[in-house]
Amino acid sequence: MDKDIIIETARLILRKFKIEDANDIVEGLNNINVSHFLARVPYPYTKEDAIYFINESLNNNSYNFAIELKSENKVIGGTELTIIDTDNGIATGGIWINEKYWGKGYGTEAFGARIKYAFEELGLRRLENGYFKENEKSHKMQLRFGYKDEGIRRQRFISKSSNKLEDEYITGLLKDEWIR
Repeated sequence: MDKDIIIETARLILRKFKIEDANDIVEGLNNINVSHFLARVPYPYTKEDAIYFINESLNNNSYNFAIELKSENKVIGGTELTIIDTDNGIATGGIWINEKYWGKGYGTEAFGARIKYAFEELGLRRLENGYFKENEKSHKMQLRFGYKDEGIRRQRFISKSSNKLEDEYITGLLKDEWIR
């Protein structure tokens, strides 16, 4: 990811992660109520996990954004876009928000900014997402932007936080179906 990419919304800044964000990331992800919705996030989540994640996000080709709350100058979550097919303009990704900040619309604001960036700046034509069945809030948020249900990948993940087999419910969004 280009280190100069900054996406600003009314209340948030989406930017690359920095080592200084490690404590905020641990605060958000060392919570089973958050981590159990994320396939690749262990629980408990340690500072070493956060530093590893930050270094990996700086060294891969994903667009991995910290979600910073302007009013608190604090990272309250993360969202990413991973280009899976450059020839066909397709990316996948996800989002997480620190539980202390749930119910305030920050996730929807960040997710919408990520979609806009994907379609308008990167020129993608299709986005794909997945969620676990228990995460109905994520599903509803995706539907608000025009995502369509596309199927289920049965027993797709062994969740790192719960060690439980999880089905992945798949959604997709075409640029011309995007609801702004």
